[in-house]
Amino acid sequence: MAKYPIFLEMTGRRAVVIGAGPVAARKAETLLEAGARVVIVAEKIEDKTIAVFTDPNVEVIKSKYSKDYLTGAVLAVAATDDHALNSRIYKDCQQLEILCNVVDDPKLCDFFVPAVVKRGNLQIAIGTEGDCPAYAGHLRKKLAETFTDKHGQFLAELEALRTRVIEEGPDRAQRKAILGQPVADKSLECFVENGAEKWRAYAAEIISG
Repeated sequence: MAKYPIFLEMTGRRAVVIGAGPVAARKAETLLEAGARVVIVAEKIEDKTIAVFTDPNVEVIKSKYSKDYLTGAVLAVAATDDHALNSRIYKDCQQLEILCNVVDDPKLCDFFVPAVVKRGNLQIAIGTEGDCPAYAGHLRKKLAETFTDKHGQFLAELEALRTRVIEEGPDRAQRKAILGQPVADKSLECFVENGAEKWRAYAAEIISG
């Protein structure tokens, strides 16, 4: 069955990562970037990954895994090299109704972490439902060449324009019609070639028309 793709708000919410190797560090870093309160549970922490775990928004618990550490979590990531432990973590999450991702074991995942191209607030996520993460990574590299920082800057301009249009009070149908042209490829080309100031004049002309 197809998965339900979402962008999950994690700001200030508890996320538990069990394990402290390089993979766990990458997962923790991604969660930190999303604003989560990250809890690391591990008996040992490798020297080469310790930098991530010294972030002030990370709580490190040097201990054997316990189900109690999952309390209050929105999601958990099991990133240990112990299959039996990973399975136990997944079962505990099922009982507590916490979303769980067991690294490299698609059958024990409630969600998959996509490969992402990020340009400002523009995020393009590529998923393969766990079938082949390497292919998702390959596609990410290709998309990263196509979508540049200019696309992120363009989105910021569109957001400001949308806010202004909403404040002017047209209904939803009118807003959709008004904002349809500024998001088009021709509009992006104007922004890239002429810069933000000239694009704003271009967009204003479109809207007034």
